Amino acid sequence: MAQGPVRVAAIQATPVLFDRERSIDKACRLVGEVDGADLILLPEAFVPGYPRGMGFGTVVGGRSEKGRVLWQRYWDNAVDVPGPATEALGEAARQAGATLVIGVVEREGGTLYCTVLYFGSDGALLAKHRKLKPTAAERLIWGEGDGSTLAVIDAGFGRVGGLICWENYMPLARMAIYRKGVEFYVAPTADGRDSWQATLRHIACEGRCFVLGCNQYVTLDDYPEELTRLDNRWDPKRATTEGGSAIVSPYGEVLAGPLYGREGVLTAEVDPAEIVRAKLDFDVAGHYNRPDIFTLTVDETERR
Repeated sequence: MAQGPVRVAAIQATPVLFDRERSIDKACRLVGEVDGADLILLPEAFVPGYPRGMGFGTVVGGRSEKGRVLWQRYWDNAVDVPGPATEALGEAARQAGATLVIGVVEREGGTLYCTVLYFGSDGALLAKHRKLKPTAAERLIWGEGDGSTLAVIDAGFGRVGGLICWENYMPLARMAIYRKGVEFYVAPTADGRDSWQATLRHIACEGRCFVLGCNQYVTLDDYPEELTRLDNRWDPKRATTEGGSAIVSPYGEVLAGPLYGREGVLTAEVDPAEIVRAKLDFDVAGHYNRPDIFTLTVDETERR
């Protein structure tokens, strides 16, 4: 753990939907504009975007040919890990001198995964985490991750890890991260509702850690017409998000945000010693645990 203050940042931004190269370019530019941060977080599925409101031409028992074409467009713009996209993001992290955490749509074979990538301040790809359970219709487009990617990394200034969006409603998954000693908990999301703010504050109190939540900001104008024409299931009422990114202390106090209604960068200078002080009366994986009663077994085997 760092002895001095740590500067953290959450970038709430709009991706270039279904365009990997332009989304990567934007992410790298935004990272380069953050001054003096030790940790930078970008949203869930930022590259090449969260396909909010899209159904890819599917209903139960049926698919459309246009929906398959849309799916191919999404797959074509997904990220190979490792690959040219991770090299570009790693270089952005190196130039910024910051640990970078960013959500991407990863492809392997014919399957896509909702993935978070962790880059060190030297540009190295340190870890990735694949979403364990895609939510609702996300299961149409994303496969499931396994326990081998429940990552918590040592970033020098502290231990960084977390979960993606509604994975954070999985108590056992949270406990697995707490047991790895997470100090800076990242929660990239697609949830912009007020109830998500309660979740961020709860995790901060429960884990006695700093929490960074980060969402995209997307309007209807951000959807190319060529995409929406391919999806007869597209629902414009569900296609936008106002954001809601925030930074929270180990006591559940909101330090920055929540940010709504625009792109922007939230920053906070935090004292890592506050994590230790907060554990005087509650350490979920330590003195407040009851291993004589409760046992958590986590299978971290890679299952390809």
